[in-house]
Amino acid sequence: MTDELMDRYDVVVIGGGAAGLNGALVLGRARRTVAVIDAGEPRNAPADGVHGLLGREGMSPGELLAKGREEVRQYGGHVVEGRVAKALKQDREFVVALEDGREVAARRLLVAAGLVDRLPEIPGLAERWGTSVVHCPYCHGWEHRDQAIGVIGTGPMAVHQATLFRQWTDDLVFFTHTAPELTVDERERFAARGVRVVEGEIAAIEAEGARMRDGRLVERQAYAIGTRLEARAGFLADLGLELADHPSGAGRHIPADPTGRTAVAGVWAAGNVTDLMGQVGPSAAAGAMAAAMINFDLIEEETAEAVRLHRLGA
Repeated sequence: MTDELMDRYDVVVIGGGAAGLNGALVLGRARRTVAVIDAGEPRNAPADGVHGLLGREGMSPGELLAKGREEVRQYGGHVVEGRVAKALKQDREFVVALEDGREVAARRLLVAAGLVDRLPEIPGLAERWGTSVVHCPYCHGWEHRDQAIGVIGTGPMAVHQATLFRQWTDDLVFFTHTAPELTVDERERFAARGVRVVEGEIAAIEAEGARMRDGRLVERQAYAIGTRLEARAGFLADLGLELADHPSGAGRHIPADPTGRTAVAGVWAAGNVTDLMGQVGPSAAAGAMAAAMINFDLIEEETAEAVRLHRLGA
């Protein structure tokens, strides 16, 4: 079910995940007109459930979002299916254009479009993404506890990821794959914790394990990998808001301050589009924070206009 898109809102939220929906909920309760435009591509769709979220532990991602949409509508918010093509600034408001030709104006924007996980091109990897190939130990570690896990090295965070996953299993292999050369200290730390290092690149992920380029088969039940993370934000180019490298080296994001305010006046960002590592709980909280600041920003604008009119005796 999708709501009809009106011509104009106080706030348009781009992205209907935890950050976007929670932001819209707060704005609706603040008596703002708000529309959520959602392309229907949640990052956690392949996951069996949402974990580490108090009161919603194990709930399927789809059910959580459905409940969120119901709550937004309860306070007058609209949830609209669509994909944003671009956003422009015209006079004192923004114009958001959808790929199907629809347009909507807004006084403020909340960008919560999330990110895309760019997986390395290892045959068999993508098919297992979200099930036996995972990225976050706090999201998936319990479900793979005591299994034979392999951490696939692809970037600078791989060693950190392996150190974390060791908490959930005694049978951990670190595949060097394309990660930077391990330092003497890193190798010592692995040896001390019983983490086996397998040198060389992986050729394919098979049902029985990881097939190395030299033909060896390393039996594993599950894998952890650090994907290349890229915020969904190409539609912001005309506003002059560009992606930047994240300090962690894990990918590219929209820089924003702790309240979600970006370098473009009137545009806020929340969730994975700015916080690449944020789980569902922190993303939802960031959406709420950004929404509160957007409402305050609108109040300041409205108050300034009221003072101007008051001085004119209007």
